[in-house]
Amino acid sequence: PLSSGMVRTVGLSCSTRKSRVSGPRRCPVSAQSQRTLFPHNPIGSTAVERLRTLLGRAQEDGILMCPCCFDALSARLIQRAGFPITFMSGFATAAAHRALPDVGLLSFGEMVDQVEAICSAIEIPLIADGDTGYGNPINVKRTVREYAKAGAAGILIEDQVNPKRCGHTKGKSVVGREEAATRIRAAVDAREESGQDIVILARTDAA
Repeated sequence: PLSSGMVRTVGLSCSTRKSRVSGPRRCPVSAQSQRTLFPHNPIGSTAVERLRTLLGRAQEDGILMCPCCFDALSARLIQRAGFPITFMSGFATAAAHRALPDVGLLSFGEMVDQVEAICSAIEIPLIADGDTGYGNPINVKRTVREYAKAGAAGILIEDQVNPKRCGHTKGKSVVGREEAATRIRAAVDAREESGQDIVILARTDAA
């Protein structure tokens, strides 16, 4: 899974992801820059395809630098700094928008709203924190579908009990291996059933 150590890469990525408000958007970065950053991807490839390219490179390079954002402005600044990817942190989002700890207090709807706001402001791929999927496997399916609709290129699903707490705090508990696997199967099923592509990342807090 993608965690604290993440591809050494520079430059700006972009996508033609469809916004619910503005429709298809074209990338302002030059074609030459795109070819340099993504030589194996065609010009105009999607944010999801670019994310898969970056993750593939991480297997070779070992590190993918993925700064965390919590709203549209912080995501835009990450993009302007030249990073090719960003991660919407549940911890940072709860703190910045509600001054709350990351213990499962933000609702599914609040998180989806932030995903959509962030994706409307940037062209680089966004991986969004999906926490535990907000409930049972049916909830996980809905979470994956709505995050994909909002524009997320990837979603992170974890194996904590629900409600969860931040992974680096004491007192967290995880579900059994079978239940954790069921969440990921539900996420994959949602992607296939909806026809909306999104990268699904599984995270464990067992260690």
